[in-house]
Amino acid sequence: MIAAERLADHAIGLDWAQVPEPARAAAATFLHDTLAVGAAGAGAAHADQVLAAARSWGQGRACGVLGRPGVRLPAPSAAFVNAFQIHGQEFDCVHEPAVLHPMATLSAAVMAEVERQARAIPGAEVLAAVVAGCDVSVALGLAATSPLKFFRPATAGIFGATAAAARLRGLDRARTADALGYALAFASGTMQAHTEGKPALPVQIANAARGALMAVDLAEAGLPGPRGSIDGPFGYLPLFETAFDLEPALDALGRVFRIAEVSWKPFPTGRAAHGAIVATQALAREHGVTPQTLVQLTYRAPPLIKRLVGRPIAAELTPAYARLCFPYLGAVALTRGTVSLGDFGRESLSDPALLALGARIAVEADDNPDPAAFTPARAVAHLSDGREVAVEVHAQFGSPAWRLTPAQHLEKARACLAFAGLEALHDPLAAAMAGFAAAPDARTAFALASGDRP
Repeated sequence: MIAAERLADHAIGLDWAQVPEPARAAAATFLHDTLAVGAAGAGAAHADQVLAAARSWGQGRACGVLGRPGVRLPAPSAAFVNAFQIHGQEFDCVHEPAVLHPMATLSAAVMAEVERQARAIPGAEVLAAVVAGCDVSVALGLAATSPLKFFRPATAGIFGATAAAARLRGLDRARTADALGYALAFASGTMQAHTEGKPALPVQIANAARGALMAVDLAEAGLPGPRGSIDGPFGYLPLFETAFDLEPALDALGRVFRIAEVSWKPFPTGRAAHGAIVATQALAREHGVTPQTLVQLTYRAPPLIKRLVGRPIAAELTPAYARLCFPYLGAVALTRGTVSLGDFGRESLSDPALLALGARIAVEADDNPDPAAFTPARAVAHLSDGREVAVEVHAQFGSPAWRLTPAQHLEKARACLAFAGLEALHDPLAAAMAGFAAAPDARTAFALASGDRP
């Protein structure tokens, strides 16, 4: 059986009743997290411009937009804007071993698919689609055995989003495989946007979410798609990854549910900076390091960390660049105690004290051979009194090994809604998501996250 058919079988055949409770709980938790992050994303840099562009693509009121009361768009446009907002502040959850943000593309496509259908779709069915879609995209990320080459949250993410939307649409195996073929046709995402710190990074995720709906539409309309979309000679893996081994990931389908392996982001930054931020907080808390006493801070970590967040401080910081720049993030954490959504405005990005402090912070790559490793790492601070102090990092805060507590999860959701001016919706949305699996119509929770009371 070809890979696309195996993924299609899993996506449309997954039985929610057979999903283990930890995976069920994780699906509801991370959907809640994603909706709140997407609402906060209404205030992200360039989000209004993205919405303006999407409004020019056609009229329609099928679907809501997270954090924007009264705003409704055609389903593909809503998926585009919502996905941009979910990833626009680097606050959405991540599957670390796959180097993939599975929920940004997936949730935006699922939300649009649910809202545009005439029938009410129960919460349990939406969660089953989330579990299945996450399994598909993460399988592709885990199959890679070489360093990140393209922007995997978009390139692999479109396949998970397509699989989830196909399930919700009720497509059969053949049509779902066709849809995955069109996901390949639409797959794109370059790391150049990451290198330059440009908003094209979340735009690529937005394009994948819209592309997933288009892929399903084409398959349902009867267009046959390429069946070797995953492992054919010009399929996803041969084109987008230098080296790969897909079979172990396929064999795990139905046995390992990847949503339970997803990590929260406690800070609105590139995930690769989170260990370094926590280490900086520990240096201040345990060793009394301050901006005034710091001579040099070096975070020595696996090569992926250096590549993703090791960029130097710049005189003209943009929000996209700063979120992926540990020298800036470390300066903020050491000065303010944490990194929050409010730390990426013009005043902070041009603060001379933060820029000067960031110039004394750097990331170095160690010799870890794992191309997807985030830990172990070590933060070393040289102080003005001659001392050298260090903190070891063995797990990322928010990962399955160091989970957010329920209270911390809810506080993050509350802060996101407050950033969007919708804090009053925190309790209703939290209650809706707590009972989401039993909800007869998922649109109730989605309306709340958009800022509209159903």
